[in-house]
Amino acid sequence: MQEVIITASTSTSQQQQQGSILFHDIQSGTSLASFKQSNPAKNCTSLIATRDAQGGLVLAVQPDKSLLHVYSFQKDQIYLKLVLPERLSCITVDRRGQFCAAGTAQGRIYLWEIASGTMYNSWEAHYRKVTVLRFTPDGEALLSGSEDSGVAVWSVFRLLDDAVQNEIPESYADLSDHTLPITDIFCGFGPFPSCRVLTASTDHCVKLWDLASKSLLTTFQFLHAITCIAWDVTERFFFAASSDGSIHQVNLFRTRIDKTGGRVAEAIGGAGVSDILSVGNEDPSASKRRIVSVGEPVTALALSLTGALLLAGTAIGNVHVYDVPSHQLLRTINAHPGPGLAITYLATLLKPLDLVGHVHLGGDKDGGIPVRPILPFQRMREARSREAHEVTMILPHAQKVRLLARVYSVTAYSREELLRDWEFFVRPRPARDGNGDDDDALPAARAADGDGRVTELEDEVARLKMQLARAKGINDVMWETLMQNMSAKGKEPAASGPVPDSDSREEGAAGADGRARKRGKKTKAGE
Repeated sequence: MQEVIITASTSTSQQQQQGSILFHDIQSGTSLASFKQSNPAKNCTSLIATRDAQGGLVLAVQPDKSLLHVYSFQKDQIYLKLVLPERLSCITVDRRGQFCAAGTAQGRIYLWEIASGTMYNSWEAHYRKVTVLRFTPDGEALLSGSEDSGVAVWSVFRLLDDAVQNEIPESYADLSDHTLPITDIFCGFGPFPSCRVLTASTDHCVKLWDLASKSLLTTFQFLHAITCIAWDVTERFFFAASSDGSIHQVNLFRTRIDKTGGRVAEAIGGAGVSDILSVGNEDPSASKRRIVSVGEPVTALALSLTGALLLAGTAIGNVHVYDVPSHQLLRTINAHPGPGLAITYLATLLKPLDLVGHVHLGGDKDGGIPVRPILPFQRMREARSREAHEVTMILPHAQKVRLLARVYSVTAYSREELLRDWEFFVRPRPARDGNGDDDDALPAARAADGDGRVTELEDEVARLKMQLARAKGINDVMWETLMQNMSAKGKEPAASGPVPDSDSREEGAAGADGRARKRGKKTKAGE
């Protein structure tokens, strides 16, 4: 697997030079693909990765027109032009590539389904321009930042609910502790609302929020306004860049010496609104170890997939690659040469299999992978289209699906292994104490085990009933056979038996005399 960098640039000079979207190799800096005729501003570019045997797309909003340019990985030209209701100021797509959200300069937010183009919602979210939009990793919530210094959290489920389409959407939470326009939002790892969020603003602050409690955890105050941030996937530290060309590394854990003399790691901050930590005012030697001096205004930040490399996009079109542990500059990629081109979008991903100019997966000229379905976005809300909900789906060829499965899967995972692992890891079990008794078993686990036990007992009872009926049938047959044999022996004539010998005749006579005497006694008793 090869990791690549995708960058987008816009013109900042009066010459109206056209920007572009480029792919570069992260190790060598070699240019892999180029998409022209685009000039997206900051937060106006979004990516839909190649997945589920469908080719990826790049969406870029044009600042001077109400147009959305769509690029396919398989072609170096514009794949589709979508006409928008109005000019957009920012755009974002969820990780699964199902929904697209966009903001405007008037504070309105639009929400579309990409495959059908249906506009599911449109509402006034802020008083001023929407500057940044972000989906949570699971796509369950949408976060919006504005020039009114507010950050709003919206539940996607509520935005899609047909039952409340005629009502004004209510936000899940309003994060309103900044005092100046929001410049960047970064969502941490985890499902909503268990994830945490970082927000940056021109008020020189980066704030850490907990969405579960809807509360502010810590405020980090810097010497300059923060333009962009990047958060480690393990949430141990984050990077904050400013327009003066400096990148600060802020550690969220620190090491202290306990009473026994050992080193203990503990989290910093978490005291709430009153917890303000100054960054850059500490010891100069310690501060120097946590600052990366780029020397150029930083406009975009990103971390590699492994978290070992820090990428910084600048206002003059360069991408600097740094080693995270040592902060050493490894290489500089002149991604967008030319005067007046600033990088507005920077991200890393695995090299798409359907990237233009690379090995094809099939025999067709488009790279062997069908392009992900995308239809023109509706310019107004229509209840009829939501009820119809017609979605275009492409079923790829079975051979190509198997090829993609071999490429993307490291090892084969059979159905038996899946069921065994589900039984071991997923199926709830009651907790047991040291004596083997159920102690703090969860109700769900008890219910699941109880249902399974009841089913086993019912099966056992049915099996025993069947065996009992079979045993009764065998007993009846044996009894009837025995009675028939005994009846047949009693009806056999005496002549048919063998001729008795002398001893037998004597015994027979004695028996006859005895029976005669008994009858005589009974007769006398009757008299």
